[in-house]
Amino acid sequence: MLFRQVIHEDLGCASYLIGDPSAGVAAVVDPQWDIDPYLRLSSLHDVRIGYVLETHNHADHVSGHGRLAGIAGASIHINAKADVEYPHEPFDDGWVLRIGEVEIEAIATPGHRPEHTSFLLRDRTRGDEPVAILTGDSLFIGDVARPDLAIDAEEGARQIFASISGRLLALPPAVEVWPGHLGGSMCGGSALDHKSSSTIGFEADHNRFARFPDAESFVADALAGLGERPPNVEHVVALNRGPLIEEVATPDPLEPRSVERHLAAGAVLIDIRANEQFDEAHIPGALAACASATGFATKVAKVVSIDAELIVVGAGGDDHELEAAKLLAAVGLRVGSFLAGGMTAWRSEGRRVERLEMIEPAELADRLESGEVDGSPLVLDVREASEWNDGHIPGSVSIPFGDLAERLEELPRNRPIATICSGGKRSGLAGSILQREGFEAVIHVGHGGVGTWQREGKPVDEG
Repeated sequence: MLFRQVIHEDLGCASYLIGDPSAGVAAVVDPQWDIDPYLRLSSLHDVRIGYVLETHNHADHVSGHGRLAGIAGASIHINAKADVEYPHEPFDDGWVLRIGEVEIEAIATPGHRPEHTSFLLRDRTRGDEPVAILTGDSLFIGDVARPDLAIDAEEGARQIFASISGRLLALPPAVEVWPGHLGGSMCGGSALDHKSSSTIGFEADHNRFARFPDAESFVADALAGLGERPPNVEHVVALNRGPLIEEVATPDPLEPRSVERHLAAGAVLIDIRANEQFDEAHIPGALAACASATGFATKVAKVVSIDAELIVVGAGGDDHELEAAKLLAAVGLRVGSFLAGGMTAWRSEGRRVERLEMIEPAELADRLESGEVDGSPLVLDVREASEWNDGHIPGSVSIPFGDLAERLEELPRNRPIATICSGGKRSGLAGSILQREGFEAVIHVGHGGVGTWQREGKPVDEG
């Protein structure tokens, strides 16, 4: 069996290429938007991608199934309950795809979505017993999928409990578990591990699911612990259910003067450089979203409209801008253009720039302790509510960065505002939002956050 896991580090998604080299054919399960990894693997191992299998209609990222169908000529297979609009071959529980000596069996595991399916793998060269299960968005490593993205959350939780206890954990303990998401994904909870695989036996003993003796206790915990939903769920699901997307529009390079015209017409500029570079100098109105940090595309999707015209600007190497455009396309956003030559080109023409003051948590403490009423900043904590409850700086205000644009009236404009998070990335984006909205005294707390504050012996409140 040819088996390869492909991880999308920005989104925490896992997809798979499975085949039989002797048969010269392979299948891709849950393809990401960027299909180049599968094309490289298929060429390297001399197999043709003949099939695309979807565990479900994804809600957090756009599938590459249309591109694989168009470029590789693969047929797309998805559960009949998915109700998709594109050409496909529907299957039901128990359907088996045979690729040489490899068998892929569909195991219905509803809950995350009604059509959700796991895929049980057998390698006939090793015997008749299953060797692995691709669990998609059902059983993760250390955790289970969230139940609220398609149906009533309680109903979804009950279905997840039945799917995992009745079907997945009933498999032999040695069966390998290969999930659809790793740590960092918004489709799981806080117990979601960064490990890429496990076994049924290990998860039966150590998964968060193991602590619940019955459906009632699991459902109660699942509903109480629901985190923030992925951005633009309905839009992303509609893209994945709708007509196939086979073409990828390449962003157009723009000269600085053209960028200014687009910005004046309402375009949104996404600065993908490191926070330190952005803070030192950036184009007025730009949003700070470091593309080299995990979760880049999801962060952007939380703060821009799905129909916004996006322009990407980097340091000066156009390849980085094109890669960022791919990451944004993976969450349903479209980048129409980028600044050719990046900030180097902008500054070489002497065009206006702005800066954002960056300080570290220790300096924030000094300013708060100074006792200066007029100069003491308001601390704006832009982490999620669950993080805030676990510990926050006394006197700080909680507004998650994704909600900031809708809650600006809660913030004073006659006082410095210091944005803080856990590491400096979300606070940098929040600071750029405030600056874009006309707040003049904005301070970005970087190189650490609330955790650093606490480790340095500073006080925190809980709850």
